[in-house]
Amino acid sequence: MNAPINNDWLQAEDSAHDKAMKIERETHKLEKRLCRQMGQAISDFKLIEAGDRIMVCMSGGKDSYGMLDILLKMQARAPVQFELIAVNLDQKQPGFPAEVLPAYLQSLGVKFHIETQDTYSIVKDKIPEGKTMCSLCSRLRRGILYKVARELGCNKLALGHHRDDMLQTFFLNMFFGGKLKGMPPKLVSDNGEFMVIRPLAFVAETDLIHWAEHRQFPIIPCTLCGSQENLQRKQIGNMLREWQKKFPGRIENMFAALQNIVPSHLMDHQQHDFKNLKTTGMPMPDGDTAFDEESFNEPSLPGIQVIQMPN
Repeated sequence: MNAPINNDWLQAEDSAHDKAMKIERETHKLEKRLCRQMGQAISDFKLIEAGDRIMVCMSGGKDSYGMLDILLKMQARAPVQFELIAVNLDQKQPGFPAEVLPAYLQSLGVKFHIETQDTYSIVKDKIPEGKTMCSLCSRLRRGILYKVARELGCNKLALGHHRDDMLQTFFLNMFFGGKLKGMPPKLVSDNGEFMVIRPLAFVAETDLIHWAEHRQFPIIPCTLCGSQENLQRKQIGNMLREWQKKFPGRIENMFAALQNIVPSHLMDHQQHDFKNLKTTGMPMPDGDTAFDEESFNEPSLPGIQVIQMPN
């Protein structure tokens, strides 16, 4: 006599199968989105051209892993030929697992170079305890990477900064530097020798987190800056995440604003010739709308009180 079918087991199997299929679909959509966004950045800003020899700067964090991973996918389907060389700077931080990145890069069959320079001791010696180490560390690292790029014959350096990094930089400069200045997707290096590119310019950090989890990258934490919880950048990041939580879509709007600048409606006389501005007698599409009622999707902005002027 056949044993009765246990419907609970069948339902559990169906549920597990449905869940697995959903995860697979979401992962496929994520991969397509990452490739599309990197492709858009490459196209919009001409980040990569035929014959480029690109040094992909690998820190061991999720962003640089994700950048290399998607760049390899783009390279396989690109209409032009370009080279990728992964480079890691081993700064001799205590406990740094020096074997992790070489093993991972070897498994991919990617050209790579590990540069060993004890910048950790320099930073710890020069920066008092409790002070921000990022500035000096960044300068030292930048100089070494330029030297390595020159030795390897690279003409471009790819950095793993993403959309959220760019917004954080914009607010850091505005709040603490008094400048409307961000982190561009492409610029000439400090010494004028290389082109620095950021292929993840349109990519959200949350997508990189999910991709790193899916790909199971061997993440290496930074013991220098990772322990500095009171960094201004971290505070700005927390502020942006709180805004996005309260007002979904705000990060997307702010990032769009970085690509939609109207110099005539700011106050930098070096960017717009206010002194020689003259009336034309013709309607101006970007004319004076200062007293018009603006219409936004959000009911209000936190910290800003809207005052209704009497007629």
